[in-house]
Amino acid sequence: MAGGLTASLTGRRAGAVLFRHPALFILLLYVVARGVTTGLFLLTSAWAPAGSRFGPGAGLADYIVGWDAQWYWLIAVEGYPAELPRDDEGTVGENAWAFMPVFALLARVVGVPLGAWGAGGVLIALAAGYGCCLLLWMLLRERIGRIAAMWAVTFFASAPLAAMFQVAYAETLFLLLLLWILRCLQTRRYGWIYPAVVLMAYTRPGVLAVALLFGLYGIWRLVARRREPLRTAEVVHILALGALATATGFSWTFIAGAVTADPTAYLDTELAWRRVWVGDTGGFLPFEGWAQAAQFWFGVWGLPAWLGFVALGLGVVLVGGLLLFEPHVARLGIEVRLWAVSYLVYLLAVFFPQSSVFRLLFPLSPLWGAFAAPRHPVWRGSVLVLCVLGQWWWIWNMYGLGTSFWQIP
Repeated sequence: MAGGLTASLTGRRAGAVLFRHPALFILLLYVVARGVTTGLFLLTSAWAPAGSRFGPGAGLADYIVGWDAQWYWLIAVEGYPAELPRDDEGTVGENAWAFMPVFALLARVVGVPLGAWGAGGVLIALAAGYGCCLLLWMLLRERIGRIAAMWAVTFFASAPLAAMFQVAYAETLFLLLLLWILRCLQTRRYGWIYPAVVLMAYTRPGVLAVALLFGLYGIWRLVARRREPLRTAEVVHILALGALATATGFSWTFIAGAVTADPTAYLDTELAWRRVWVGDTGGFLPFEGWAQAAQFWFGVWGLPAWLGFVALGLGVVLVGGLLLFEPHVARLGIEVRLWAVSYLVYLLAVFFPQSSVFRLLFPLSPLWGAFAAPRHPVWRGSVLVLCVLGQWWWIWNMYGLGTSFWQIP
């Protein structure tokens, strides 16, 4: 009895110490989560069939630099092509201009002493992932409480897309910069946002969603100025940040055009991936991709195209309603909710939904706070189990198999 009581008190004391040092607690959670992900990768390697994309017996090193990581490696080694690849009809093919340089170059620098670019890429992804966990906890702790915020970090570190922490992709670095921006908006420290916007613009596509965020945030502050006065300096910062995000968001188009002497180089490059699904449908129109996808996917499933448009409309209404009225989402704060709206509008405007849509939802990770807010232990335990199961499903299909058109990360 005494021994059990002593152990219980010791456990509580240890928990109190960890909560007084949240960075250590989060590090422990993160390490455990990375161990689970590594185990799932190893299990995938052992079970992968002979006809899988990476072949039987493929190891962690193969998965780390697989899929889009190959494009970042190419950028780090060779840079960007001055002449776009074209087929016999002159149509632009897939090429490195679809990917931004910051992650690739950082991975090259970090990987030099390690003798491998892939190792550098994974170290950056791992370090950025831990930074994301810290910032996520800081972003949510005052909104949903310290314990719930720690559960949100646990869900995030174990989520279905947790493999992103351990492969040479730019996702975690982009998310780190985003969470930094959201935290700075939350604390009204605008000056620290400027460098993050510039780095984000050249890490991966998505900074135009941040431009929309600044616009919506400025409108919200204007409407709510009686509750919180809107100072002139803040107006200047919000307008300047919106302009900076917009300018840098479009700058890659001009850079690609200048280097290749083709003003539509970047747009044609992005459309090259869409042609794999729907063929050459002409130029780019905002929001057109989802309409094309409704026709494509519902045709694949043997359903009428009009049903796809109905499903798309209902989905937009449902998600919008959740972001506006769901109480657990509302507790996350206006910055997180405005970001979710901005990013989803951005995806609707520019993306053609296919299997990569799961990965492209990664920047919505602050919404894990809504899953952590309910306090019932059965709920939280169930969410964690589903996270790990979803992680296994994603890793097995995208890396263990990777042979079907819907098994592309």
